Amino acid sequence: MQHRHRYDLPKGHMEFGEDEWSCALRELYEETGIQASNLDFDNTFRFTTNYHTKSPRFGNKIVNKTVVIFLGWLKHDVNIQVSEHDSFIWMEWKPPHAIQKKTINPLLAELERYFKEDAHRIFRVNIRNLS
Repeated sequence: MQHRHRYDLPKGHMEFGEDEWSCALRELYEETGIQASNLDFDNTFRFTTNYHTKSPRFGNKIVNKTVVIFLGWLKHDVNIQVSEHDSFIWMEWKPPHAIQKKTINPLLAELERYFKEDAHRIFRVNIRNLS
């Protein structure tokens, strides 16, 4: 999501009775219009980060924020419907990334490691299958 002076990911606060998955899917839909049915999910990737920030919700006091991100793949092109941000931008996967230091950069570094590990795992499985 593109804000006036920075980029961010669709995210928000859990509502009463929600788990992390349902919160993530609700926030994604509310902020982009992307429905869960448009996605395939990677059930093994889960990224968590913590940082301190001012919270308008709590009178601009400094709070500890925990962000949990899941990995999903779009099944097909979708029409993004921006609702809570200025606009959006799709960025090319071209590590290393320097987009936003609190959440996006650490997330993309973790994804890069995850993809490399997955590629190595697939390679090892395929080599064993050839033997």
